[in-house]
Amino acid sequence: MSKVWRFGKVLPDVPSILKGPDWSQADPRWINRALAVTQSRPTGGWYVADGSRAITDKPKRYRIMGKDWVLFRDAHGVIAGQDKCPHMGASLADGHVHDGCVVCPWHALALGRKKRGSWDPLKVHDDGILVWVQLPDPNPTDAPFIAPRPATYFDAVMRMEARCRPSDIVANRLDPWHGAHFHPHSFGTLKIIERTDDDITVRVAYRVVGKLAVEVDARFHSPEPNSIVMTIIGGEGVGSMVETHGSPVDNNHAAVIEATIATSERPGFHTAVKWLGRWIRPAMEARASRLWVEDLAYAERRQQLRDANEADGNSDVIEPD
Repeated sequence: MSKVWRFGKVLPDVPSILKGPDWSQADPRWINRALAVTQSRPTGGWYVADGSRAITDKPKRYRIMGKDWVLFRDAHGVIAGQDKCPHMGASLADGHVHDGCVVCPWHALALGRKKRGSWDPLKVHDDGILVWVQLPDPNPTDAPFIAPRPATYFDAVMRMEARCRPSDIVANRLDPWHGAHFHPHSFGTLKIIERTDDDITVRVAYRVVGKLAVEVDARFHSPEPNSIVMTIIGGEGVGSMVETHGSPVDNNHAAVIEATIATSERPGFHTAVKWLGRWIRPAMEARASRLWVEDLAYAERRQQLRDANEADGNSDVIEPD
């Protein structure tokens, strides 16, 4: 790992609980064990569709769990339903919204919050940052499982799709060791300061410009099978979070929706984001997208290895040679 010049809060020196090079610390057996813990948790039937700001009064199509859904916003919030007009099957996402209803582009049938034929709106949860939809589940919950967020924050959300499973997206985040090697433009030094089968805490240097970096302690944990949350617990921006959500598109594809939720006790933080937010948010989203272009290659590689294992009649679990 390349050297960095640290600035900001100075953290007390702590030893790494693991020794040896990163390739030996990144034990696939622990990653698989930790992943199994996350996959044992309930979803309550909830899946992230997109960022809250992405859902407007223009209907938008999302494929989740192998079906197409249309989402749009009326005066009272987000409405979601099957992207198929109950009249003759037209795509409602190709229509428009009028008086709180999506209007079919073929014959102008207006559909809103009330059930009409096969049009049966889903339960939706808009938490102000992300929009979740609830699909049929044997153990539905009233709301999705969301990690506690800071009281005041500035957020940015990106969304991308790839040929992988949501579990591959979560597995990527359970492998922090790859950061400095796979993303040298964004990460410097890293050491593991705590690890259980339920979470992992790292001390990592985030690059700001070149070798200039801030050092933080960050904890990764998973509140439900398709999500993993990184929370800064030491250093600059304590309480800031990165929520990474994998949404199943179909059996072989997934969307990653990542929300960066920034907060700070430093004077001027909230004033800065108030006046500069229109420029800060796109920059945050662009940086997250750059990382996920690379990380989705990682996730897709896991899918490729799984395909090869299944073709050879081997286990679905990716194990070292």
